[in-house]
Amino acid sequence: MRISTKARMNRMFTNGGCLDVAIDHGVCNEPSFLVGLEDMGSVVNTLVDARPDAIQMAYGQADLLQDRPEKDKPALVMRIDMGNPYNDQRHRVMWSLLQNADEPIIGALEMDAAAVVVNLFMLPDEPELFRQCVENISKVRAACLKYGMPLMIEPLVMLPNDVRGGYQVDGNADKIVTLTRLASEMGADIIKADPTEHAEDFHRVVEAARVPVLVRGGGKEDLKTVLTKSAALIGQGAKGMVYGRNIYQHDNPKAVVAALMAMIHKGASGEEAWEIYQNA
Repeated sequence: MRISTKARMNRMFTNGGCLDVAIDHGVCNEPSFLVGLEDMGSVVNTLVDARPDAIQMAYGQADLLQDRPEKDKPALVMRIDMGNPYNDQRHRVMWSLLQNADEPIIGALEMDAAAVVVNLFMLPDEPELFRQCVENISKVRAACLKYGMPLMIEPLVMLPNDVRGGYQVDGNADKIVTLTRLASEMGADIIKADPTEHAEDFHRVVEAARVPVLVRGGGKEDLKTVLTKSAALIGQGAKGMVYGRNIYQHDNPKAVVAALMAMIHKGASGEEAWEIYQNA
């Protein structure tokens, strides 16, 4: 790994672990994702005060973090693609495109990002969407190698739209492992993976990745369940989490961050993390 790539990754990972709070949901064009993100300036202020390792944002909002003068603020992880697979209704044409196809990481360099993130969608009967993602990643990987920018790939295996409404996570371990392996083969420096249906299978995802794996959160769930599941996934080798709605849609995001940070960096159990949340 190039020293410039490693230096940027060191800004994300504290002693090997990372909590990346995702607030890049505006690129999904899905109204339900924006609940809790109406006032982005206030959200960023709250999260900086909560002190996660990183905050995941798109270019158009990244200035709210990078304009701040603190030396020890969270690292910026920049989302550089967008698509339409997150909506409740299936679209006639499914797509995923880079925000800047000619210079895909120029905005991340401008905003001094510590890493960029790109989707790898696997949706039923959508081979063209998959092809677009592979093409996106190929372009971004070349740019990342040129400039020493870490690449986070987000392999997403989704159920058919008509199963639960909207494209929901398919927790099948074999499918997640296979797509994670593809992300690794394409040169990911970090992989943001869905949890397997059974947490005890997640070590297979970690083994397929051969790079740090951060667990994707998905939709908001009961917090105690989230913490219990998170502890089990860390026990299987995950290096941390990329959680969004399970943090910013809670009444006390700072307390949720404190609980997750204790789990990732201090080895707190799910029960201990729950107590930290309650007492924060």
